[in-house]
Amino acid sequence: MTLKSKIAGVIAGAVLALAGAAHAEDWAPKGTLKLQIGFGAGGSTDTIGRVIAKVMKEQTGWNIIAENKTGGGGVAMFTGISKMPPKGNVIGLGVNMPIMVNLVKRGDQLPFNLDSFDYLGTASRAQLALIARADAPFNTLEEMVEQSKSGDGLAIGFGATPQKLLMEVVARESGAKFRFVSTKGEAETQKLMLGGQLVAGFSSGTHIKYLESGDFKMIAVGNDARHDYAPDTPTVRESGYGAYVDPFYYFATTAGTAPEAVAALSKALDEAINSEEVAKVIQNAAVSQPLNLGSEGTKQMMFDGVENVKVLFGEK
Repeated sequence: MTLKSKIAGVIAGAVLALAGAAHAEDWAPKGTLKLQIGFGAGGSTDTIGRVIAKVMKEQTGWNIIAENKTGGGGVAMFTGISKMPPKGNVIGLGVNMPIMVNLVKRGDQLPFNLDSFDYLGTASRAQLALIARADAPFNTLEEMVEQSKSGDGLAIGFGATPQKLLMEVVARESGAKFRFVSTKGEAETQKLMLGGQLVAGFSSGTHIKYLESGDFKMIAVGNDARHDYAPDTPTVRESGYGAYVDPFYYFATTAGTAPEAVAALSKALDEAINSEEVAKVIQNAAVSQPLNLGSEGTKQMMFDGVENVKVLFGEK
């Protein structure tokens, strides 16, 4: 594609976006708008989704209900949405990592692919950190890799498979020796670190109090961008390794939904996500800040993310 055609494409896209935004002001869902949540009641995704639905209803006047559609880390919910008529009356809230892992490992068995959806935005990104005990004999990922090569290797706790996959990339590319310990989540990981059974592990925010108390230290950032509370800690990618883990809460609806509906839904979600009430819930539930990539940014995040998951599994 030539530079001239690229510029023309950008201009055409901008014109369509402006036209869609104008029509979005006139669009409203017919009947009830369902915000489906791909996880069970009580978790962070459910909490964030229900408050966003509540705030959207208050801000728009639309009749909105939130409902849980569990199964397969969001696979069941998005399967249903992919088969629905594209009317803009059902949107799904899921977490990207389980969906992308399934697309990479068994995409030929799923009834949907990345093109089965119109993407509406993101609510937040979980800030994944590799942390270590304060007395660990290393302060950087490079030093951690070298330390791991002596003895039986370093014991690292992980609460989700992508965390382990990320460190397996580091091990493949550096010759590091890690002993992986599966935990029930970051709370158990931190308990084992405090007790001396683990030297390092992963956390998505609840470790910050231990950074402040001096019990733990940050080694690296698992995401594709540095964390706002630790701007001097480099990412795993910045340390020279070719992968990352970027867990996003994201929204999508059925592909082929009218552009004015996509624009209106995206706008309503963005206004709710940027409200003070939702910001507080995201801070409490996900220990993070609101972050909306918008419709196109979310789509790009999903497509880039699938390619990254292939790297995590050693397929690229």
